[in-house]
Amino acid sequence: MMQQAQDFLDECEALYALVEPLSDEALDQKTAFKDWTINDVIGHLHIWNYAADLSLIDADKFQEFFKQVVGPAAQGKMKAFEREWLGSVKDGALVETWRDFFREMAPRFGAADPSMRVQWAGPSMSVRSSITARLMETWAHGQEVYDALGVERVNEDRIRNIVVLGVNTYGWTFKVRGETPPAPMPHLELTAPSGEVWRYGDESDKELIEGLAEEFCQVVTQTRNIADTSLAVTGPNAADWMAKAQCFAGPPEPPPPPGTRKTAGQ
Repeated sequence: MMQQAQDFLDECEALYALVEPLSDEALDQKTAFKDWTINDVIGHLHIWNYAADLSLIDADKFQEFFKQVVGPAAQGKMKAFEREWLGSVKDGALVETWRDFFREMAPRFGAADPSMRVQWAGPSMSVRSSITARLMETWAHGQEVYDALGVERVNEDRIRNIVVLGVNTYGWTFKVRGETPPAPMPHLELTAPSGEVWRYGDESDKELIEGLAEEFCQVVTQTRNIADTSLAVTGPNAADWMAKAQCFAGPPEPPPPPGTRKTAGQ
């Protein structure tokens, strides 16, 4: 299986292990992300896994699905659309539906040509990029679940996929805001969960970001404000990037205010 597909599957299984024991009442508790409940998080992940899978196996059906999304998205009613799409499926039944589907979906991506182009909301992307994006979404939205439950997450080195996505979207962070990406991109020296050091960009002590890889991932996915991490940031380009990093598609989004996204009880 393509490594990114296996990493997606493993990340989904880790989140499933966290939510599977929860009662229906616990699944309906709110997270710190836009008042989404844990149910909303799992439903969102399931729907967009379904959409990504359609883009792989049936481009015409993906387009039919996406036409349903355009209106609610433009009106700021995406959560209402997703709840309507799911119908009566919620709570424990939703968790199992999501699990059953991601277990079917991952092998399909794992067996596909990694370079094949598939459709998405914006430009087309490679199969490898598509499943990496699903991994990133699962990890990022999973964080609000860990936070709401007061569980300190234990990461694995598969988060390197998200680090790479963060690096590759350095320019995007600025372009989506109508700005010219400042050069050079800062040098990264990030410590992986395994203790390995991952380095990206030209070596520099003037533009430099150092620290834990998982905290870099939290910043570029906007699950933490840079002020709530221990990342060491040197240089104006590095500071500007970390103040508004955005590795996901869509309009520009501000990071959460300092102190608002954290593990419950801390």
